[in-house]
Parts: sequence; structure tokens; C-alpha cells
Amino acid sequence: MISAPDTAWVLISTALVLLMTPALAFFYGGLVRSKNALNTMMMSFIAMSVAGVLWPLVGYSLAFGEGNSFIGDFSMVLMNGVDLEANGTIPHMLFFAFQGTFAIITAALVSGAVVGRMAFPAYMAFIGAWLVLVYAPVTHWVWGGGWVDHTLGALDFAGGAVVHVNAGAAALVAAYVLGPRKDYGRQALLPHNVPFVLLGAGLLWFGWFGFNGGSALAADGIAVLAFTNTMLAPAATLLVWAILDLMNTKRVTAVGLATGVVVGLVSITPAAGFVSPVSALVIGALAAVPSYFALEWRARTRLDDSLDVFAAHGLGGIVGAILTGVFAQTSLGSPAAGLVEGNPGQVLSQALSVIAVFAYSGILTVGILKAIGLVLPLRVDDKQERQGLDLANHGEEAYSTGEGALLLLDDEAVGVFDMDPDHDKPSRFVTTSEEAR
Repeated sequence: MISAPDTAWVLISTALVLLMTPALAFFYGGLVRSKNALNTMMMSFIAMSVAGVLWPLVGYSLAFGEGNSFIGDFSMVLMNGVDLEANGTIPHMLFFAFQGTFAIITAALVSGAVVGRMAFPAYMAFIGAWLVLVYAPVTHWVWGGGWVDHTLGALDFAGGAVVHVNAGAAALVAAYVLGPRKDYGRQALLPHNVPFVLLGAGLLWFGWFGFNGGSALAADGIAVLAFTNTMLAPAATLLVWAILDLMNTKRVTAVGLATGVVVGLVSITPAAGFVSPVSALVIGALAAVPSYFALEWRARTRLDDSLDVFAAHGLGGIVGAILTGVFAQTSLGSPAAGLVEGNPGQVLSQALSVIAVFAYSGILTVGILKAIGLVLPLRVDDKQERQGLDLANHGEEAYSTGEGALLLLDDEAVGVFDMDPDHDKPSRFVTTSEEAR
């Protein structure tokens, strides 16, 4: 029977989760140089289209169709049978929509590893193929009656493995396949708009109450528990992150704290409806440490995971998934007890689920990118990368005085891109002294 309160809560949660993708656009967009800001934000927005269309066409059926232990079937292609009849205590169509918002943001998360050099058509093709071949099967494994749930008995309340480990593995592999940006390691690639980063992090936290709380699929005590844990875990991560910043640099950075918010949210996601609020504080605090030092380490390597998707989402998801096996309590409604309730085997189940998802996502991501590379260029050329992907991919700029078209020094123009009159686009960079000659 459909419950009006449950339906109302999941409707609100669906809207909150959908908001998270534009929020991610601001978070990612603020972290890049101004000449790539619009392109970076567009990578999140286009995911709302590509994933939003593929989900009703085939993605939902492959994720939640009966199928077998590894993948669903085609019984719900084109939303066949997805109607207003009850699915639990909410309409089936609402469950479909709620899950669709998860598919959208998971695809968008991967973009943070490839900003500043990936060609937009190749990116669109990649997230479409990845959604069908990777996200949908993994969702089926964990939430659609697949083997990770039934055979391993792994717990994932709101997407630690399905969303964050999955996206983190794909991001890590994509960064390796595409290679680093041309300027990586040779000059500082600084965030161009830190307030955007903070705005995005704040909106992500707001939307995450729907992400975790809505995953109870009911307006009940489990939703309240998940909601409360979503408030507490990032607070603990922020505090530990600030302490680590002070110990390491004697300063507390805004970008660091914004990243800490995301790490805390990611880490509590698999455990949100299974652990106590005190355990949520512990999970958030513990998750800060490996992610903080992973970011520090990555910056000294040639791995250009541009916006540290793996360190924040992949590693945060791994830590959260394993700690779910430590702190899960049947007394709070968890389907299985964790280590604290005398079941050490649950930690092994969680670890095996992480390994399986990470390996599958990583291997398939390599195959998808290599296949796309046979048809479309994966990267823009060197000239376009120097110019900036806002102009190269979209013919627009985030700012009228952005790096892509005009270079300013002390409020005086020192360089401009020469415009091609036949195509109305920049063709080469000239200095003002060249123009004078």
C-alpha cells in the first residue's frame, strides 16, 4: 500500500539528490582555472542529459530487472511496467526517479579526473557507455538482488560501493589513460574561484540529506538515523581535516575544508542507516586521515587525477564501506551485525565487495575508453588545451575576460587571441606588440 508520508519524503529526497549534480558543477568548476570553468561545469550538466535519458531507456531495467546474479534484464526497457503501482510503500515510478538521480551524479563524479583535457564528445560517449556497462550492473549486484547482496551479504545503505568506489575506480583509470594535462607539474594549477568550491560543498551537503535519508525509502526512524548521521560524520571529518591542516601547513584552507565535507559525506553513505550517531562521528573522523594524505601524496606524482576524485570519493567510499562492517548494528535495523556486535566476518564481506566493484569498474573503464578512442579523439589537441576548453569545446567563456580570449596584466591587455573571420573563433595567440607592428 502506498504511504502518503513516505511518498512525500522520497519526492523531496529525489529533488535533493538531483540538486547535487549542479552543486557538483560549482564544486568542480571552482577548482579549475578560469579558462576551463565552464567546460568543467558543463561536464556535470550534460550528465543530467546523457544519464537522464539512458536510465529510462535501458539503465533502470539492467539495474533492477530480475535477470540473474550479475545483471538485470530488458523487462523494463522504455519504462515498461514502471507505473504508479506500489513498490514497497511508494509508487514504482518514484523509486525509478530516485534511483535515476543516483545514476546521474555517479556519472558526473568521474569528470573530475579528466577536466582540462578531455574532448567533450568523447566524454559524452564515455559516460553513456559507462552508465550502461558499469553503473547498471554494479547497482544490480548490490541493490537489485545480485551476488554482492545475496552471496557476500555486503551492506551498502546509500551507495558507498555503487556510487563512490565505482566512480573512484573509473576516475583513477581514466586519469591514467588520458595522461596528465600539459601544464601539470610545470606550473601551479590553482582554483580560480574558491567561493564556488565552498558553495558547491555546502549544496552537496544539503542535497546529501536526501541522498542518505531518502535511501530509507520511508519517512521513518531509519530515515531519521541516516539524516542525523549525515549531519554528524562530515562535522567530524572537518574537525580532523582542520587539525591535519594546522599540523601540516599551520593554516586551515578553505579548499581543504570543502574537500573534507565531501570525504565525510562519502564515508558515511554506506553506513548511514546502519550505525549509531556516535559511530558516525568515528567514521567521519577516521575517513579524514587516509584521504588527506592521499591528496598530499598524489600532488607529488605524475597521476593527474585533476580534482582528486579517487582520494575523496574512491578512498572515502572504501573506508566507509569497510567501517560499515565494523560498526553496523542489528539493533538499529542493519540486516547484518558488524564487528562491534561480534561479527568480524562482515568486515571481510565489505572488503570483498569493494575489491569486486573496484576491479570491475577499473577494467571496464579501460575497455570503454580504448574503444571510444578508436572512433573519437579522447583529448583535445595541445593548442586547444592551452587555449582553454571553454572556447575549444563550447565557443563560450565563463567570464568575459577569461584566460581563453584575453590575457590581462595589471588591468592592461598584454595578449589576445586573433579571431578567424571565416569561423568566428580564435585561431592563434598574438601579443599586443605584434598587433602594433
